[in-house]
Amino acid sequence: MHVIALLKSEMFDVEIGGRKGSISDIFPAWNAHDRFGMVIDSPLGGLGATHLLQIAITSFYDIKPSRRAERKIYPEIYALHSGKGYGAHTAFDFWPRRREKILPDDPRTVLDAINDCGITRLAVPDRLPQDIEHRPKEEDAALDRIVTAVAYSPSGRVGRPDFIVSGNDKRTEYNPGRVLRPPVVREPAPQHRGVLIKEVDPSYRNWLLERDADIGEVDRLAAERRREAIRNGQGLVTESYRFISVIDALRCL
Repeated sequence: MHVIALLKSEMFDVEIGGRKGSISDIFPAWNAHDRFGMVIDSPLGGLGATHLLQIAITSFYDIKPSRRAERKIYPEIYALHSGKGYGAHTAFDFWPRRREKILPDDPRTVLDAINDCGITRLAVPDRLPQDIEHRPKEEDAALDRIVTAVAYSPSGRVGRPDFIVSGNDKRTEYNPGRVLRPPVVREPAPQHRGVLIKEVDPSYRNWLLERDADIGEVDRLAAERRREAIRNGQGLVTESYRFISVIDALRCL
């Protein structure tokens, strides 16, 4: 739940089509019912789209400020691991654990999960679309609902990008660091200021322990090198992305 206080939209700079842009250029007409989903298919691959994820989180709170101050709810974001678990991305507040799904290596099952979660803004790994025969009407349901589809790379940079998102505040690197190197979770406490938060929730500790077996030290070192390669002298990161059609996104599952 820390993202409520940690992240603000002004922490990110957007460049689109070679000019200064805004978050609304990436997520036009964001509304209170939008849900962001990210498909992950490589070890710690979601770290290639951290800024896209984080501006989706700020959009979730900005569209309805009561979510920060009154209800204090987790953002409606979903991490969909395709084939196996690729390391816990829970630090970004993919919580409760049902929002980080470990799915079979089957694009039809991934699309089922996308529809079950009601995802309206979708990020998929950058790869060539394939001919996929989805279950009847599942593709139509997604096409009817999804507003924005974006291709990202686990490296943080795609070829022929349409837009760039840069962090301008070191707090934008807090969550990526906790995904790269999850902290040792302290023994759970019953509550925090009257509200149970994930960091003291026994199930959160168990989830991190369970996901620790997903990847090895070689994978973590490779992900750290990828992150370092796109970091500037101030320790901040710039990522690039490409808009794709929703139908192509569904063929990249």
